Amino acid sequence: MERTVGATSREFSVRKILPTVFALIFGMLVVMMDSSVMNVAIPTLESVFQSGLKIMQWSITGYTLALSAVIPLAGWFSDRFGAKRVFLISIGLFMVGSVLCSIATSPAQLITFRALQGLAGGMVAPIGIAFSFRVAPPDKRGSVMGLLGLPMLISPVLGPLLSGWLLEYASWHWIFLINVPIGIVALALGLRFLPRSVDTKNPQLDIPGAIMAPFSFAAIVYGVHDGGSQGWSVPSTIIPLTIGVVSLGVFIMVELRRQMPLLELRAFQSVEFSKGVVIVFVNWTAIFGTLFLIPLYLQQVRGFSTFHSGLMVIPQAVLSFIGLQIGGKLFDKYGARPIVFAGLLILSAALYWLSQIQVNTSIASLVTNLCILGLGQGLTTMQISTHVLKSAPAQLISRVTPITTSGQQIFGSLAVAMMSGFLASNIAKHMHAVANQSKEALVSAMATGFGDTFHIALIIALCGLVLSIFLNKPRTRQG
Repeated sequence: MERTVGATSREFSVRKILPTVFALIFGMLVVMMDSSVMNVAIPTLESVFQSGLKIMQWSITGYTLALSAVIPLAGWFSDRFGAKRVFLISIGLFMVGSVLCSIATSPAQLITFRALQGLAGGMVAPIGIAFSFRVAPPDKRGSVMGLLGLPMLISPVLGPLLSGWLLEYASWHWIFLINVPIGIVALALGLRFLPRSVDTKNPQLDIPGAIMAPFSFAAIVYGVHDGGSQGWSVPSTIIPLTIGVVSLGVFIMVELRRQMPLLELRAFQSVEFSKGVVIVFVNWTAIFGTLFLIPLYLQQVRGFSTFHSGLMVIPQAVLSFIGLQIGGKLFDKYGARPIVFAGLLILSAALYWLSQIQVNTSIASLVTNLCILGLGQGLTTMQISTHVLKSAPAQLISRVTPITTSGQQIFGSLAVAMMSGFLASNIAKHMHAVANQSKEALVSAMATGFGDTFHIALIIALCGLVLSIFLNKPRTRQG
């Protein structure tokens, strides 16, 4: 017999709901990890499918676009069919998409199957976050969300590491097939331990919102992706960005007038919610940009393989997890402001050190700093997200999580595009200034270009640090 959602502080025990949390973690991990495994597999897939970079990059872009398009629909599907059912069906369809990707015989097939993966997996993260928020009482949500933040922080590290190992010691098929055993674990845990929603509704679908939200988010994400690879002044970037921003503006105006909107934008009437969302996006941009730069530095400047560069950042993931657990417990006790401020301060200190990085920076020093970086990430990421959810009306949680998840997808894409553009520009500038065109001098110039680009991430993190001073503890909402 299925258990029902609901918990009180008096009867709550983190140990009691660990199986539920692990079901959510495995489900979110399989989808989030797949966003990063492809980054290191593109050169191999170019050779396998005898295709160029521009075509094969669509296997990443198509996945991201599909993911972004379906996220806004998560709240309605969850309310209409039940969170547990939608969560498990999404994971099952994602596994089917993964198997199809593994047997693709042409670039067109791979791109199509990757898009199907994105459509299947887009609802997993927002539903998982909303789920975890319901199974714990208000004064313990920091601890629970701290556990749930694990896939968000380790997937960018574990994805490239696992992909590099599979490409080196197995075959490219396994970067997709690996999703099957992880998905099976998620389904088994979910069927057994995820509680059944008792308040499943029959809401009317906001058809204008269901059309405009996916369209505007996908157009913006596409424009950002294209801007990072083709440049920000070309028509293929300007046109989709313009269309996306205009349609997003129309979507916002329409949603604010509807009684049952697809996304509950009225939550922004809460000042604390609005402040928290801005910090979430700023923090996500700094972190995602940094996670993009570090493996590139290790491979392009230090000559590490994909697998070994993944091994280098494992300590960062470990410290992120430790930071998550410490931050979650402190959040329940003291609220968001001191924890998020401390996390962004530590993150900023690590980014300042990285902005001074050179070609001869010692490995011990680099790993130490990556650990500091991970600690800052862990203290900040889920704590500010939990603050945002606590600042929204409890009955609107299922409609609020798609807002933050969609924003994270857009700002994560923006961070990668922006950092790659700045990195290419900075490296070209320093290489052009080198009088001695020896290999050592050019590699040193490249390292300096990376340092300059880390300055951008530092500035973004400092903006978040200043904003965190103005956070206040929201009044506790039951439910």
